[in-house]
Amino acid sequence: MATIDTSSIFSIATETQFVEQALQTFRYQYQNNNVYQRFCNLLKTDVASVDSIAQIPFLPIEFFKNSTILSGAGIPEQTFSSSGTTGSLTSKHAVLDVSLYEHSFRKGFELFYGSVANFCILALLPSYLERSGSSLIYMVDDMIKTSKHPKSGFYLNNLDELALTLQQLEANNTKTMLIGVSFALLDLAEQYNLNLQNTIVMETGGMKGRRKEMIRQELHHTLLQGLHTSHIHSEYGMTELLSQAYSKGKGLFNCPPWMRVLTRDTEDPLSVQPHGKTGGINVIDLANVHSCAFIATQDLGKVYEDKSFEVLGRFDHSDIRGCNLMVL
Repeated sequence: MATIDTSSIFSIATETQFVEQALQTFRYQYQNNNVYQRFCNLLKTDVASVDSIAQIPFLPIEFFKNSTILSGAGIPEQTFSSSGTTGSLTSKHAVLDVSLYEHSFRKGFELFYGSVANFCILALLPSYLERSGSSLIYMVDDMIKTSKHPKSGFYLNNLDELALTLQQLEANNTKTMLIGVSFALLDLAEQYNLNLQNTIVMETGGMKGRRKEMIRQELHHTLLQGLHTSHIHSEYGMTELLSQAYSKGKGLFNCPPWMRVLTRDTEDPLSVQPHGKTGGINVIDLANVHSCAFIATQDLGKVYEDKSFEVLGRFDHSDIRGCNLMVL
């Protein structure tokens, strides 16, 4: 069975290097991922002629709910799972080499924010803590341990303690990052009079059925008002990926060099949209070398000339096109 060199993934510095690595990964995954190979074959993909990113098929993210998506052989070191409503199918991401995930989130964070050791990390992620298998909890737990700040830690529903800790850290001018799920950050913003001038507030999305869904602009406006901070940052990641994009404000995300977002036509899932036009979000995550690096998500968004992107919402199931190939 063929192998692939993963050592160059995190040293990508140019567009040419990215494209070369993406094409190499595509060919490897076609040869070594049964589900992806069958998907490409049903699309009648001429693998030998694929010489650009636009020609690579993107696997619908729903496949992670009913198939094990693995490229290569081996026993997974970790299996991450998504949250879901009772009785619904959840996504499962079998990770053969968890060190790739660790390398990806550590280097990605450092590129955007510098060393995590310079921060006190506070995590307000109750819906994730209340279940097992969360890749976000795995990442944030590593950040908390790496920060080594005595106040770093998880907060379940103890908002009083969290608010007091934030006030103490602010009084000491401590560089702090508060990572929280949207509904819990809204609870914090509404119940406490905080003034967070030394704290980066990062929302990870999701009301998880706890509150009515809000568009990002409305959510950020409410958080800015309630927490008295200059910007609301965001993290864009998911169970099926091993890399994250970050926004430092206004909902505009940027990817690390080994990750890329494209958009597809909602009526023609095999086409790539031009810059600035709304479409379904496709993600290339080259750290996902042992599962699938080319994923068609259920998110809607726009990509701009500088490769930044924004997330505008999600497809309704009735809007998803081209997923009749799910019956592999």
